[in-house]
Amino acid sequence: MSGLEMTLLFLALSLLGVPLAVSMGLSATAYIVIADMPLATVAHRMSNAINSFPLLAVILFIYVGNLLNCTGITNHLFKAVRIVMGGVRGALAYVVVVANIIMAGISGAALADIGALGNIQIKAMKDQGYDRVFATCLTGSAATIGPIFPPSIPLVIYASVADTSAVRLLIAGIVPALLIAACLSVQIYFMARKHGFPRDDLQLTWREKARALAISLPALATPVILVAGLLLGLFGPTELAAFTVGYALILGTVVYRELTWAKFVEATMESIRATATIMFIVAAAAIFAWALTVEQVPAQLTSFLRDVTANPILLLLMVNVLLLAVGMFMESIAAIMVMTPLIAPPLYAVGVDPVHLGLIVVFNLMIGLLTPPVGMSLYMLSIVSEVPVATLAKAIWPYLAPLLIALVLVTFFPALTTWLPTAVFGN
Repeated sequence: MSGLEMTLLFLALSLLGVPLAVSMGLSATAYIVIADMPLATVAHRMSNAINSFPLLAVILFIYVGNLLNCTGITNHLFKAVRIVMGGVRGALAYVVVVANIIMAGISGAALADIGALGNIQIKAMKDQGYDRVFATCLTGSAATIGPIFPPSIPLVIYASVADTSAVRLLIAGIVPALLIAACLSVQIYFMARKHGFPRDDLQLTWREKARALAISLPALATPVILVAGLLLGLFGPTELAAFTVGYALILGTVVYRELTWAKFVEATMESIRATATIMFIVAAAAIFAWALTVEQVPAQLTSFLRDVTANPILLLLMVNVLLLAVGMFMESIAAIMVMTPLIAPPLYAVGVDPVHLGLIVVFNLMIGLLTPPVGMSLYMLSIVSEVPVATLAKAIWPYLAPLLIALVLVTFFPALTTWLPTAVFGN
């Protein structure tokens, strides 16, 4: 069985509705059986893929997000941002963007941000007269900041696959995340003027505002602590995640006192379920990518792309188009595991920085979360907003424009991703 035949089998199984992880695992297993390799290779390769210290950070960051959601932290964060931004026309739309930057520094995942903030944001905007579909689409596009700003679960997974520095990747995501927020804010500014968006109607006395901000301060400090720990070199990603678990437990039990034993068990069980799903995808994608490597598919792709052009910008543009297409049909973690070994060698060969490529790969696939038919963010948004997926699939496209503009800027200007980690750690 050739690499092409294995890929076609994977695509056929996927089109038949077989889950992606199962499709990859079955395709790779079929290749191993036909090649008369020991079946123990499957277990060996899959277990090696998840026996990874950096992946422990993914598990812990998932746990942090679930713990903090149980403390009511999202309500405190959203209220604090409303207090600061309330006097601007279209204030709640800007609040959605700012709140997602803060939440990104806690959860590290787009779906987690939508689950934690989505219902609060959409309800608040609807109550002030915003269109529900607009509120939902804006919530989804703003949640894209989550996997770019540290701590980012997809960036940690990419670092593990690409064998590059997770700390550098996480720090490299700060500027692109702020760029995404800026592009979204520009879109909101023009839409607010065109549609006459209202100012926030949150009415509080100065005493009430001060009290609300004081209550939210420990929660607001979470992303600051995370970023400061990375910039100062106090933590690696895994140590940082472990520290944040402890901080979340203190917030929930001592500061906010909302983390009951029942909520603790619920957060733990939800984290176990999410971890099991992600690790199964990682293991299945790893054996699939290994089989492609045995068939020398990455080497063949490297040779093909270098015959097409040696210009790194043109190659990055080609990779952007490829990944945007892949993101429409493939779950993001599985896509990272499969696509990274294929596209990294030819891009590295023409001088593309590994950190720059990592941000581009993850950014493309996070946009894919908002695009049908597989876009998981659309399904999560539909659940929290009660807007049909079909309606969101038609309405989401204008809200992808700021994300694509930010992606183009990151592609053409590598310094947007490489400047900060170089300034902190050197070359």
